Amino acid sequence: MSRRAVNPSRRLADNGSLPFSGALHQKPRTSPLLPIGLVVLGAFLLIAYSYGGLGGFGGARDVSRVGEDVSCTSEVIQAIPFLKKAYGDSMQKVLHVGPETCSVVSKLLKEEGIEAWGIEPYDLEDPDSSCKSLVRKGVVRVADIKFPLPYRPKSFSLVLVSDALDYLSPKYLNKTLPDLARVSSEGLVIFAGYPGQQRAKASELSKFGKPAKLRSSTWWIRYFVQTSLEENEAAAKKFEQAVNKRSYKPSCQVFHLSSSQ
Repeated sequence: MSRRAVNPSRRLADNGSLPFSGALHQKPRTSPLLPIGLVVLGAFLLIAYSYGGLGGFGGARDVSRVGEDVSCTSEVIQAIPFLKKAYGDSMQKVLHVGPETCSVVSKLLKEEGIEAWGIEPYDLEDPDSSCKSLVRKGVVRVADIKFPLPYRPKSFSLVLVSDALDYLSPKYLNKTLPDLARVSSEGLVIFAGYPGQQRAKASELSKFGKPAKLRSSTWWIRYFVQTSLEENEAAAKKFEQAVNKRSYKPSCQVFHLSSSQ
């Protein structure tokens, strides 16, 4: 993804150590001008360089979120190492729900000790041979998440959701979210877009049905409370610690929820 600004690695040259062999032969009145000018110029360049780098880590990246096309499903793939740190053995059986789930499932299956399945909420468009194979084996299913999932309670240890709930109205969220928690024994991780991000282009509206409704973290937290879903504080803390160690900042909101008992 192109959301994170590239950190500049160039260094300024040290202009303060240039020898001036002819300085002793110049008139005393003019000898200080050249080194003073170089010092002023060097200071100006240093200030400009430092100022330009302020947005390289946080500010520029945050601003770039607005108006860009963002895929939280791609974000799930990037977050897998951090999820493993946060959930450990709880990632033995994982269900991913969201568009392009074949890519997530394929990545998870390459991780040692992880079994993975996927739910594609929308029609598959031009799936590759690997995705077709996953569908044939029943590892990936195409299913409307507005209806109960075709799994028994606690079928999976962890459920990951991306680019799916953003397209549901509260009416359907009231049914879908509890059902996602139902099939999980350890927890539920939701990747949701930030308000201001572009999610569905005009060409994709026929697939999603309508543009994504991107909600703030305040809205989501209030909704979780209303649906009696509690935050998985231990997992959220471990995930945050793992992310901070790698100086990685997710481009989607990440919510860690405990499964319903």
